[in-house]
Amino acid sequence: VLQDISLYAQPGQKIAFVGATGAGKTTITNLINRFYEIDRGQICYDGIEIGQIKKADLRRSLGIVLQDVNLFTGTVMENLRYGNPDASDEVCIQAAKLANAHNFIMMLPDGYQTVIGENGSTLSGGECQRLSIARALLKDAPVILLDEATASLDVDNETEIQEAVSKLIKGKTVLVIAHRMRTVENADKIVVLDGGVVAESGTHAELMKKNGLYARLVELQTASADWKLNGR
Repeated sequence: VLQDISLYAQPGQKIAFVGATGAGKTTITNLINRFYEIDRGQICYDGIEIGQIKKADLRRSLGIVLQDVNLFTGTVMENLRYGNPDASDEVCIQAAKLANAHNFIMMLPDGYQTVIGENGSTLSGGECQRLSIARALLKDAPVILLDEATASLDVDNETEIQEAVSKLIKGKTVLVIAHRMRTVENADKIVVLDGGVVAESGTHAELMKKNGLYARLVELQTASADWKLNGR
């Protein structure tokens, strides 16, 4: 449960939420989407309390890329167009190219008309994520919510998807849930959650200088990465 959280996102800002599992990171994005409602306090979008905005309108203005991609049984093109039902084939293909998805799609048996299984069961994790990013590009929402899409991918896939994400968030207001500290070093603000409260906030440099919880999280992940790299 979140307690006494007070945040403000300026237009075009990238704000990252970090913290241990259960700290409240995903709860924040779930509340912004109105997947469930707050029982006190306010969440305002452009000065309007989100409870006063129709859910369909609210969610139409939010682009969302999650770790677990939701794809349905249908063609690749149908899955892409879910981001914008009015988009032409040409616009969908352009979005796929920006998301680094076009090349793998063209290698599928029927290209964009290839039928994929429920939740992309016939595709790899990296391929599913690139389709999800292409779909978000088609939506062209002013606010992007990212539950770090690269957290469970290998290095090759991660590099391609980070490139696609960079194109997706350009000029947008971005809220990102970070599992890997190194992916948020360039965020305008990093919010460190601990037990449902804001333990620290600031830029990467400011938080490292404080040598508090954020610095310890960075140190732990760096040590873990070194351990894996050296094969111990």
